[in-house]
Amino acid sequence: MGFKGFRIRVIIRVILIAATLAVMTYTLIGLNAWFAFVVLSFILAAQLADLFHFVETTNRKLTRFLESIRYSDFVSTFTTDSRLGDSFKDLNIAFNEVLEAFRLARSEKETNLHFLNTIVEHVSTGLLGFDNNGNIELINASTKRLIGIYAIHNIEDLLEKHPKFYKTIFDLPTGKSTIYRNQEEEQISVSATEIILRGKKVKLISLQNIQTQLQKKEIEAWQNLTRVLRHEIMNSITPIASLTTTLRTILAEDLRAQGSEYVLDEETKDDLTDGLGTIEGRSKGLISFIDAYRDYTSIPLPDPEPIVVKDLLHRIETLLKSSLDSHNINLKLYLVPENLVINADDKLIEQVLINLVKNAIEASPDDSAIHLYAGKSDDGNARIVVEDHGQGIIREALDKIFIPFYTTKKTGSGIGLSLSRQIMQLHNGSLTADSEPGKFTRFTLKF
Repeated sequence: MGFKGFRIRVIIRVILIAATLAVMTYTLIGLNAWFAFVVLSFILAAQLADLFHFVETTNRKLTRFLESIRYSDFVSTFTTDSRLGDSFKDLNIAFNEVLEAFRLARSEKETNLHFLNTIVEHVSTGLLGFDNNGNIELINASTKRLIGIYAIHNIEDLLEKHPKFYKTIFDLPTGKSTIYRNQEEEQISVSATEIILRGKKVKLISLQNIQTQLQKKEIEAWQNLTRVLRHEIMNSITPIASLTTTLRTILAEDLRAQGSEYVLDEETKDDLTDGLGTIEGRSKGLISFIDAYRDYTSIPLPDPEPIVVKDLLHRIETLLKSSLDSHNINLKLYLVPENLVINADDKLIEQVLINLVKNAIEASPDDSAIHLYAGKSDDGNARIVVEDHGQGIIREALDKIFIPFYTTKKTGSGIGLSLSRQIMQLHNGSLTADSEPGKFTRFTLKF
C-alpha cells in the first residue's frame, strides 16, 4: 500500500475539516446562529488537533528513534502503530533493524574494548596517560607496581609521595626517553608520546623495567672482559713460566765451577740472554696491557664548555699533519653551518677525534682522502662524522669493535674505540659505526 492508507486518512480528515468550515460559514452568514457556530468551532478545533496529532506521529517516531541512538537505548522497539498501514509497518521494521545493528556494533565494541583493557592491564610495560589538566585517562597495573602507586585520579597526586617521578614525566619531551630509578632502585626506561583521545590531547607515558636486561648486559660485559683479561695474561704468563723453568734447567746443567767462580760457555750465555730478553718483552707487554686497562677504567668526568667546531677540526688537522703527509692523504673538512658550536669537554673530544682520524689514516690507502663532516642531524643535534674509503670493516667485526681490548689490527691495545664511545656516553652523546667493506667506513659522533 505504501503511504496509501496514511494518505487516505489524511484526506478524510481534511474533507471533514472543509465540510465543518462550510457549515460554520453557512450557519454564521445564513442563519446567524451563534450557538451553533461556537459548537462547530469546537468541532473544528478537535478535528485540527486530531489532524496535527495524526501527522506528527511520524515526527515523534523519528525523534524517539534518534533519541534511542543518542542515549544508546537499543532495547526499545517500534511496533505499536503498524496498523496505520504497510508503510508504517515497513518503517518500524527498518527502525528495529537499525537499532539491532547499533546494538550489535556496541556489543562488539565493548567486547573489543574489554579485550584491549585486559591486554593493557596484563602487559609488563607500564602505561600512564593524562590530559593537559593532569586528569588520569589511563593507568595499568604495571605502572602502579613499578612506581608504587595505588590510587591516583590526577597527576598532581604524585607530588607528595613521588615528586621525582612527577618531575621526570613532566620534564620529558614528547618522543624522548630517559631513565628513572624507583624506590626499589630498579632502573625504569621512561618514554613519552602524545595521542588524541576523545578530541583532546593526552600525554602517554610508557614504563619498562630494564633492570634485568642491564644486569644481563653487565654480566656479558664482565664475561667478555674476563675472557680478554685471561687471554692476555695467559699469553704473557705461560711463556714466562716456561722460560723460567728452562733457564733454571740450563743453569743447573751448564753452570760449572772453576776454582772460586762459576762460568758458562758462550752458547749457554746466548740461551740465557735470549730467554731473559723474552721474559722482559712479555713483562713489558703485560705492563702495557695493564696500563691500557687502567686508562679505560679511569676516564675523568667531562668539564663541558662551548667549543667552536671549526677551530676543533683545524686543530686535529694540524696535530695529525705529519701522519697525513707521510701517506699523502688529504683531510677534507665540511662544516654546515661554519659557526657550529657544541658544549663538550675540549680535551676529551679532541682525544676521540684524534683516535678516529688516526684509525682512518691506517685504514686508508696512500693518495686518498679522509672526510670530516660537521653539522646538525635531522633532530637538530650536532654531529661530527669521520669517513674514510679504505678496506672497510666486515659485519661480524663491526658488531665487536667497541668491545674493550677487541682489535682487528696486528698491533694495538684494542681500547681506542671503546674508550671513545665511553667518552661520548659521558657527554650524553653516542658514537656509532657503519661500514661497507671495500667502499667506506664511517664513524658518527652525536651530541
